[in-house]
Amino acid sequence: MEAAVKKLFVVTVVVLLLVANISNAQTLCKVSVSGLMTCKAAVTPPNPAPPSANCCSVLSNADLRCLCSYKNSNLLPSLGIDPNLAVQLPEKCKLPHAPHC
Repeated sequence: MEAAVKKLFVVTVVVLLLVANISNAQTLCKVSVSGLMTCKAAVTPPNPAPPSANCCSVLSNADLRCLCSYKNSNLLPSLGIDPNLAVQLPEKCKLPHAPHC
């Protein structure tokens, strides 16, 4: 039970930090968090939309290797984002040199 409480605490802190970053227009992997949120429809199950041109434009400026580091994070699912769909975006956007996460 104690481990579950610690995990919940860590997830809560990470979510709060993300919310604080959004409000301060902070960046994540060289892209604003609000910019990355333009891709949310393409990474939200059960029926993800194709990535928009705006989403692909945002990703073209991102540090994709850095974004790959979030693949196994609890943060993405806590925000309703499917990590498996997220790692498919660079290929769907036909970005050159997309890393394989």
